[in-house]
Amino acid sequence: MAWFDLPEDQLRAYRVNTPEPEELDAWWTRHLDQARQAAAPPTYSRYAADAYGPVEVYDVEFSGARGDRIRAWLLRPAAAGPVPVAVTFIGYGGGRGVPYEHLALPAVGVASFVMDTRGQGGNWTVGVTGDPGAGAGPEYPGVMTRGITSPDTYYYTRLYVDAARAVEVAAELPGVDGRRLAVCGTSQGGGLALAAAALCPDRIRVCQANVPFLCDFQRAVGLSPTYPYKEIADFLAQQVDLADAALNTLRYVDCALLARRITADCLISVGLMDEVCPPSTVFAAYHEIPGPKEIAVYPFGVHDLPRVHAERQLRHLCGRL
Repeated sequence: MAWFDLPEDQLRAYRVNTPEPEELDAWWTRHLDQARQAAAPPTYSRYAADAYGPVEVYDVEFSGARGDRIRAWLLRPAAAGPVPVAVTFIGYGGGRGVPYEHLALPAVGVASFVMDTRGQGGNWTVGVTGDPGAGAGPEYPGVMTRGITSPDTYYYTRLYVDAARAVEVAAELPGVDGRRLAVCGTSQGGGLALAAAALCPDRIRVCQANVPFLCDFQRAVGLSPTYPYKEIADFLAQQVDLADAALNTLRYVDCALLARRITADCLISVGLMDEVCPPSTVFAAYHEIPGPKEIAVYPFGVHDLPRVHAERQLRHLCGRL
């Protein structure tokens, strides 16, 4: 790996230059309202009580975009009263995994609500949620170009609505204090944390986005030499007549533009050698966040985090919840 993006002093001055769609807020309100109208009550079933001892684990199903049923885990620590809750989103290709992977937050007294990712979960960790009714049209293998010719049919429109609905459901979970709610994730999960914080600003107190994906698409697609952004570049190399429509769609789900709506206290991380999520795209989102924020910069970091960052996250989270 090498420093391939802007020097750090220029990164700290870089701003996204993609124009925001004029009707962006009304457009997202419409999609969220449609999901709420189609929603059925969530369901909960106790999971493996013999394995997790005092941590109560529940297999949860709730309604996401279009009323589609989305799976999640709830891990609730043993406590005398309502506890804070963190909604966790998963990186590209992965799913909610098994509860064992998510015990860190319950260990410090924070409930963990882990959203499965529709249509993923077949790569590095398992998932169980499909993507019913995916839009028609050509696509590159993966989900980056699924329905990309229109923001109404684009895969990430559905996934962002799922993320916002996960926040709304988590705030009402039994045994949790919905006034003390955080969102967190890494890579795609970090992008979803930013999206959820932007779409549900009144509900989220803390947002932690590690090396976030889905930011400053116009720059990322032309700069990142690797996947998943390269799925879009490969697609447009062949589907040349769809380039304008695809790039317009990406404006609606660009977390560097949505970040202007975030009011949560944010902790962002970036690796200056990260070719998957180029550092300029992470800084683009960071600079647009109007509320309290800090960024952890790792000059030799790639698309990963040093172990010490986990302790920084815990201090940031527990100090604010």
